[in-house]
Amino acid sequence: MEKYPVAVANYYKSASDPHKTILIEMRKRVLEVIPGADEIIKYGMPTFVVNGEPIAGLMVHTKHVGYYPYSGSILEKLPHLSAKYKTTKGALHIPLDRPLLKSEVKQLIKARLALK
Repeated sequence: MEKYPVAVANYYKSASDPHKTILIEMRKRVLEVIPGADEIIKYGMPTFVVNGEPIAGLMVHTKHVGYYPYSGSILEKLPHLSAKYKTTKGALHIPLDRPLLKSEVKQLIKARLALK
């Protein structure tokens, strides 16, 4: 069984499939890009923090998992992702049948880190 930081363990453990599968895969992909990130709960969702700055968040919704880049300008900078996935100003909707590609996660995180 996967070991999660105490702060986020209940969130991941309480999610049910297919949400849980997407959450765990997305967590893995985020941590591959920013392996030293701290994991906390912020705004009710697991959030990955680098040097005190929130970089990405994941949240379960009824029909998708939300990816939150913690900046409303990130998705505007990556229009190819907005064309491929449903989005709001501050979130990207991850379909329950396929997580974001590793390259897409890397682009999102790189764009967010560039704002620091």
